[in-house]
Amino acid sequence: MDRDIELRHLRYFVAVAEELHFGRAAERLHLAQPPLSQQIRKLEEILGHPLFVRTSRAVRLTAAGEVFLERARRTLRNVQEDMEEARSIGRGDEGTLRVGFIGSGMLTPLPAMLGRYRRLYPRVQLLLSESYTANIAASVGRGTLDAGFLRDGGPIDGLHVESVFSEPYVAVLPSRHRLAGKSMISPADLRDEPFVFFTPMAGKLAYDKTMWLFEEHGFRPQVVQEAPQWLTILRLVAAGLGVSVGPACTRQIAVPNIVSPGLRGSHVTSDLELAYREGEDRAVVAAFAAVARESFSSAGRSSRGKASRRRASR
Repeated sequence: MDRDIELRHLRYFVAVAEELHFGRAAERLHLAQPPLSQQIRKLEEILGHPLFVRTSRAVRLTAAGEVFLERARRTLRNVQEDMEEARSIGRGDEGTLRVGFIGSGMLTPLPAMLGRYRRLYPRVQLLLSESYTANIAASVGRGTLDAGFLRDGGPIDGLHVESVFSEPYVAVLPSRHRLAGKSMISPADLRDEPFVFFTPMAGKLAYDKTMWLFEEHGFRPQVVQEAPQWLTILRLVAAGLGVSVGPACTRQIAVPNIVSPGLRGSHVTSDLELAYREGEDRAVVAAFAAVARESFSSAGRSSRGKASRRRASR
């Protein structure tokens, strides 16, 4: 162990090499001169070659010292950079973050939240992937995703799942439907209608919550056509294959010949949820979750404020 070079040896050597004076180097290092001289001699013993030529009038580097000075500076610089990188990762400022999201999340404040996260943490490599709730939850559980945004996914064993955004359901009707002129309808009005909807395999709870809307009125919809994406569902409804129901954010998808009245008396909401593994302790995930909570909370406050102003102006 006594033959190992330590970082302090390198710092002492660089100070003497730059000052070319043991007294000034000692002052710079806040050391007494004798201990500094002793450590430089020890470094030379470890290397097996002198690094300085010492005379009564001057101190200068040997050829080996000149080469070693460049290497010592590089080593100290690399160590400092490595320390800064480790601290940055510990704070969640650097690293890689793999996040899954469901397609309808892009119709909520989620895109703005992701943009804000990129601005706050530009050195984190954010890798996004779109899929169904069931697939995202499974990937987070396996560790192939670090976090995910689900549509009505939880609770799920092994995952922390929290709602970050809630919205009501709306009906999705063809513009020629008998109820198309109404701004609000009852779920009971859709009894005996054919439905176009997602497969339960995409997310069981999301599917079940939609069914609850109608089971409260004593019936379960007859799904005559399943589809993988909201755009497909809306286009099929517009073509007259049936009706559907979805979160209010689907109103943002511009599809001709579609109307989306609200559902009167419904107490069921659709929740966008943030999920990550239970016991997750990485700072990069904690920072991402904090930005998500704050962003969605701010979006909710803004939305409520706009709604209050609209009501006040009527």
